[in-house]
Amino acid sequence: MTTVLPDTGVGPLLRDWREQRRISQLELALRADSSARHISFIETGRSRPSEDMVLRLAEQLAVPVRERNALLVIAGYAPRYPQTPLDDPAMASLRESLDRLLAAYEPYPALVVDGTYGVVAANRGIALMLDGVSEKLLTPPVNAMRLTLHPEGLAPRIVNLREWRADLLAQMDRQIALERSPALRELHDEVAAYPAPSTEGGTDRAGGHGGRGRAAGATDRRRAAAAFALPMLLEHGGRVLSFVSSIATFNTPMDVTVAELAIETFLPADRETAAYLHAHVAPGA
Repeated sequence: MTTVLPDTGVGPLLRDWREQRRISQLELALRADSSARHISFIETGRSRPSEDMVLRLAEQLAVPVRERNALLVIAGYAPRYPQTPLDDPAMASLRESLDRLLAAYEPYPALVVDGTYGVVAANRGIALMLDGVSEKLLTPPVNAMRLTLHPEGLAPRIVNLREWRADLLAQMDRQIALERSPALRELHDEVAAYPAPSTEGGTDRAGGHGGRGRAAGATDRRRAAAAFALPMLLEHGGRVLSFVSSIATFNTPMDVTVAELAIETFLPADRETAAYLHAHVAPGA
């Protein structure tokens, strides 16, 4: 739900967004086809912006769709963007398209998450990665951050957990700064409180079954992949798989639900991982 503070005018909120983006009043005015004087009057409450001006400023400031609705309501206008549940019949074609996309990516892992990393859909490649994860973490609603960082999730099998954990927490920090989501902040604080690795190398901490040879091999593969992206090194089936991830979102979303969806794909970072996935992930129906 959109949080609205009725005692706070839209002007100070727009100023907060502008300052967060480190844009001057003059620069914002030029982007929004206005004047620095008018922007100043809006921010101080001396001028009430039109609905169109609120939307133009929000667009130039890259305000998330959910928060654009909040700005409109505070300014005295109706919300512009609906929030349609994914199980609504109107979303049927989107759900089908996402399912086809995930299936087409197999045998490589891919999943769709919402704005607080709730798992909306996933393919067989993801199912392979989740072998050994506690059932309580797989009981809906499933959360990707909990699956990854919880001590009963993937964390004990992530060889470079210290690096991967730091990267995920930094990613959430950036998202919180952009979206100001209390739910996301709560999730961040929860997963950040999970036990942090004392040393590098999840294999050794998980009880040793790999020894120095496997840890050294994983380090070599991490260095090879690090030339273009930080890999996630995941122990599975007695070997270490290496993945790099990418995240895609929808262009110009007109619905809050769609705006907050993200498709995360895991690309094998080496030939050994690719061969293993092709051999162990059953092809889609």
